[in-house]
Parts: sequence; structure tokens; C-alpha cells
Amino acid sequence: MMWSPPATLFLLLLLGQAPPSRPQSLVAMKLRLVGPEGRPAEGRLEVLHQGQWGSVCDDNFALQEATVACRQLGFESALTWAHSAKYGPGKGPIWLDNVRCVGTESSLDQCGSNGWGVSDCSHSEDVGVVCHPQRQRGYLSEKVSNALGPQGQRLEEVRLKPILASAKRRSPITEGALEVRYEGHWRQVCDQGWTRNNSRVVCGMLGFPSDAPVDSHYYRKVWNSKMKDPTSRLQSLTKKNSFWIHRVNCLGTEPHMANCQVQVAPAKGKLQPACPGGMHAVVSCVAGPRFRPPKAKPRRKEAQAEQETRVRLRSGAQVGEGRVEVLMNRQWGTVCDHGWNLISASVVCRELGFGSAREVLFGARLGQGLGPIHLSEVRCRGYERTLSDCPSLEGSKNGCQHENDAAVRCNIPNMGFQNQVRLAGGRSPAEGVVEVQVEVNGVRRWGSVCSDHWGLTEAMVACRQLGLGFANHAIKDTWYWQGTPGAGEVVMSGVRCSGTELALQQCQRHGPVHCSHGTGRFSAGVSCTDSAPDLVMNAQLVQETAYLEDRPLSLLYCAHEENCLSQSADRMEWPYGHRRLLRFSSQIHNLGRADFRPKTGRHGWIWHQCHRHYHSIEVFTHYDLLTLNGSKVAEGHKASFCLEDTNCPTGLQRRYACANFGEQGVTVGCWDTYRHDIDCQWVDITDVGPGDYIFQVVVNPKNEVAESDFSNNMMRCRCKYDGQRVWLHNCHTGDSYRANAELFLEQEQRLRNNLI
Repeated sequence: MMWSPPATLFLLLLLGQAPPSRPQSLVAMKLRLVGPEGRPAEGRLEVLHQGQWGSVCDDNFALQEATVACRQLGFESALTWAHSAKYGPGKGPIWLDNVRCVGTESSLDQCGSNGWGVSDCSHSEDVGVVCHPQRQRGYLSEKVSNALGPQGQRLEEVRLKPILASAKRRSPITEGALEVRYEGHWRQVCDQGWTRNNSRVVCGMLGFPSDAPVDSHYYRKVWNSKMKDPTSRLQSLTKKNSFWIHRVNCLGTEPHMANCQVQVAPAKGKLQPACPGGMHAVVSCVAGPRFRPPKAKPRRKEAQAEQETRVRLRSGAQVGEGRVEVLMNRQWGTVCDHGWNLISASVVCRELGFGSAREVLFGARLGQGLGPIHLSEVRCRGYERTLSDCPSLEGSKNGCQHENDAAVRCNIPNMGFQNQVRLAGGRSPAEGVVEVQVEVNGVRRWGSVCSDHWGLTEAMVACRQLGLGFANHAIKDTWYWQGTPGAGEVVMSGVRCSGTELALQQCQRHGPVHCSHGTGRFSAGVSCTDSAPDLVMNAQLVQETAYLEDRPLSLLYCAHEENCLSQSADRMEWPYGHRRLLRFSSQIHNLGRADFRPKTGRHGWIWHQCHRHYHSIEVFTHYDLLTLNGSKVAEGHKASFCLEDTNCPTGLQRRYACANFGEQGVTVGCWDTYRHDIDCQWVDITDVGPGDYIFQVVVNPKNEVAESDFSNNMMRCRCKYDGQRVWLHNCHTGDSYRANAELFLEQEQRLRNNLI
């Protein structure tokens, strides 16, 4: 059967017009919205074609076309569209006209149109769209590079070339002549018309929160002396326009210099020098508190401001990244990703002492938070000192869930620490013997790290320093890994890290090296991973299910065998008598980005005959009753006899089950529930008198299994016991009510270990 073309096609050919075509492309075309600052979900619709951005005509444009465009931009749907250049007339070509979509297309290039550049419109007809601010589930992040045009993508990076001798010795380098990498070559920037706003953008790109004034008179003297020096090549180089970036004009709020107005060379057709009578622009930046030299103590006001910070990042693999959380009404909560953009994220980064934002992440990409969702539709202008200064809506009133938690990756200074550590001998680049570079007798040399006291906290710092994410395992016995020849000698021992350090060299360690094992097979090693689980206790369920039970000793033989009773139970006349137990249910969620698995495989699990089950982790949780000053009055621990997915949210499949010697673990997004009526799901308070106490639960107490965030592993409740009844109230997880989380956890750890 022969195909016959439709009559409309003949008519179009007779009229000399081509039928509506579809732009041909092997990859989806790039779109962007050019609109009001701080409103990423609306603006003039522009398309990138042949390296140039152009607009779209509003002829025949309707809601179904706007919906396709919004979905391609990562939003859920379109709210409306705007005709007649409501968001201002564009510049450059009008790439598309008479765009016709069904509404089910995944990108605009699958719709029909007149073809590229075929249009009878003017820029007064440029179409705009307004998208629903909620991001699609699959739309994960927005990077600075995604928002740059063709010229912006040629502006690759910036750096400071120190001129002063004192600046050359600093790490990081905070002051020097600005150089820009443009199309693979480094250029100087002319200082004519250079402003502090420009410096602020450059400093943000380099990881610094702010800029500082420069002694321009001094640098002009240095420049003039070099220009007069007959041995210097500077005089001949400055005459070449390829040596310069001609003009830069920034508002100061841009996340990247390429978002500014950048003129690489003078206007075409004018044979004029790029920087007549000028010199290179000099920029001075102010480093954040974490990146200053140890000797430089922060001023009193700065130290106070750092303690009172009302924003933090959680669950990030690297310094300067994480889920954004804010402190409001004395409680930490998250920020919804509706309206979340690079400008608002940059305010967060600068508030925390980092540079501008290099990437914003949507859809709980760095894990879901707990507690309230404080903010949504955050719309910063870019110059706010804190996120609380920006206009926003209440997250609870905007339909946000924790699956919409916003996150950020900030620019941080180059401290050079990544060049002072390496892994050797592993099966992949993410594992091996840890080798560090330290100064020995005035000479910098490579060597290994003694594995005495080497644990997961130290391994986390090593993986972060390497840029490899989280530590999966801290390895003390590395005989099967061959280190680098000549680097086998131990040059660092007694390493103890708090976990917040940027490098192993910042951790406490022995002065003279002392390693009880010597060198060789007992050198420290690590295995790193880019994602990790995050276990969090459901505090509300504990509070709702707590009760007392007087349980006969005749029913407690197995629990006694597993050390779930207080020591006074040993002196009782079994099986006569009873023990008073504070019982409760616990529900442990995995809110991270990797499954929680036992440290040891099945071959290492221990069989317990009494309860007839395997223990995959000998101590999975600590249950304690403390006095108000932190002293233990009763304790009980629960061995992890079964780690499994008790329940999962709709759409997620249970992967771990204990039946038939099955695999143990907790899947991402699922939870493991221990009912109140299970053995050892209690605290033995038989010997405790009436009074006010603190009830405390710590998950993964020995940090045996790596997690992205250990600060939320502790749950605490206020407990009132009158001798017959018990009340739990104000149950909360981790540091949900505390701003100084790290110090708080360290103090609690010392209390648990009786070190105070």
C-alpha cells in the first residue's frame, strides 16, 4: 500500500511554504528563563542554538507549550504564560515561532515550529512563562555552569597571583593580581572601572565570604617600577590585547564572574589598546574563620557571631556542602526547595564563612531532615548578611515535605591540603594505605600513619581531605596493600580527630612519633564512599509508647543472659521476684543516601542460642537513664539481633529481612521498628528512686558503621518518675534544639565514657 501525502501538505507546497518542522538536535535544547531577580520559576523564555541565546515568539504559544518548557527546566508544571514581552524584550535572534506542542513532550525540540530562526515576529512579542515553583522529583541540582551563556562558558576560572612577599607565604592566598582563564589561556584584568562589587564576586568564586580594600597606591608603584625595568617582559605583553580582559562590571550578587557584564576586548572596529594607562586589577579577600591561620584568633564579635549562627549545613560529604537548616523558635528546621536558587544559596554560604554557591540541590539530594520545615520561597537579593534577612514564606503553609529539603555546595578556598595526603595499594582510587606529607627535621616527606587509635572519625577526615566523600571503613591492618616505595616509614602517630578538621595535619597527634606496632602491616588505611546512610530515631513514637512493667524473673532468663538487666539482678533469688522495666517502642529511620549495613558479613555474625538469632552488630543502641547533670542511674543496651526493613514508604521495596538467615540492613527511606514487647527493649529501673531524669537513646553508639551525620544519633527525653508511674516529655533528636551541636555531642560522649 503506497503512502499518500495529506492534502494540507500539497497546499503548503503550492503556497511556497514549508510545513511546520521540528528543530533537529541529537540532545535536548537548552532553555533558560530571564526574569526578576530571585524568581527562578518565571521569566522570558530563551533557547540556546548555535552557541547563542535567543527568544521565542508568542504566536500560538499557550499553556501546553509552557508546560513542556517548564518540565524541561525541571519544574513540575506551568502556571501560565505571558505574551507581548512582559519580561522585557530580548536581544539577539528570535529562534522559534509558532511553537506547537501536544503537552506530553519531554522537551521543546520535540514540538513543531517554523524552524530555527524562521519568524515574522519582533522582540515586542517575546513570550514568557511562569512555572510552578516545585521542582520535579528527578530534577536534582542547578550548577553555576548551567546558567552561563557561550561566552560565560569560555570564562573558566579565576585565581590570585600574589605580589607581596607576605601574601606569597599565606595559605590560602587572599590577595594578589587577578587572572582569568579565558578559552584555555590566563589573562590579566584591566583595573580601569574595577569596583568592590567585582572583587566581591571574585572572592566568592575563590571561596571567601567578602572582600577588603586594597592599597592601590602601593601596587601602582610596584607596577610602574616593573614597567620601567628593561629586563621585564611586562611592557611588551601589556601592549597585546590578548593579555587583557578589557572590562568587567558586576552587581556584586552574581555567583560567577561570567554572570557579570564582561567585555573581553575593546569594541570591534576600534584599534585601541585594551588597558591604556591602566594596570592589572588587584583583589583582596577575607577568609572565613575555618580557613584562617591558627595563630589568628577571631575578634570577640566574630567569635560571638560564629557561636550564634542561625544556619548550618548537614550531611554533606565535603566541607561547605550539605542540607540547609535554620534555627527558628529555638528549634532547627529545613528549607523547602521551592524557589531555591544560587543567589539565596550564596547568602547561606557567605553567612557560614564560605564563598558563593557553586551548586544548589533540590529534592532532598543530601538527605531528608527532621522536625519543622521553616522556610519556603526564599527570595534573597544577594547582599543580605543572613538568610533570615531574605523574604520568605512559612514552609508548613506551602505544601512542602521533607522530600523537598534544599541543599547547597559552596565554593571553598584552596588550602592545598588535598596535595598532602594520598592512598596507595588499593583496588580502586577510593581505598588504600593512607600516606601523608609532613615536615620532618625541616624537610617535607611522605610516610604512613600509625594505626593506634585509628578509627572512623579519623578516616572521615582523611576521605574528606582526599575529596572522596565519607569513610566506609577505617582499616588498621593493611598488610595486603602495598604502599608507595620509600613512604613506608611512620611519620604520624597518635592521631585523634574531632571530625570537623579539614585535614589530618590539623588533628591532635604525637610530637615525637611513637607507634607500638612499628611500620608495615599495621599502617592506617581507609575505604571511602560518596554516599552514606543516616540513622535517626523517631522521638515522638518513644514519647507516646513509654510505660512501666513489673516483669517476673521467670520470664527474664534470656534477657539476663544477654546483659539487659541491671547488675543487682545477679543477686536475686531466681526465679522469684520481678524487675521494674521502662518499656517503649523505637522506630529507626534511614534518611541517608545509602543502605545501612552491618560492618561484618554473615561469617562474622554471632549465634545466640537463648533467643535463637544472629547478632550482626553486638551493640546497636544504648538506652540510658541519667540524672539532670548527666550521671547514669540505669542503663540497658540492645544487641542488634535483627536489622531489617519493617516498613517502607509507598513505592519503595523492602530489601532486608531476618527470616531464613536473610540479609540484614535498613534500606534508604525505610525504617526498622522494635516493638515495646521485644526482649531488651527497655531500661531496668528497679533500683532507681522517684525523681526527674533524662532518658537517652543513642543509635550506633560506637560509630561502628559510617553515617553521613552522627549528630542526630542521640535522642533525649525529660523523664518524671514518681515510684509508680512514668512520664516522658520533650523528646527530641540529636541537636534539634542546640546551636553548638559538636561541642554538645563531645560533652555527652565524655559523660558516657566517664571521662569527666
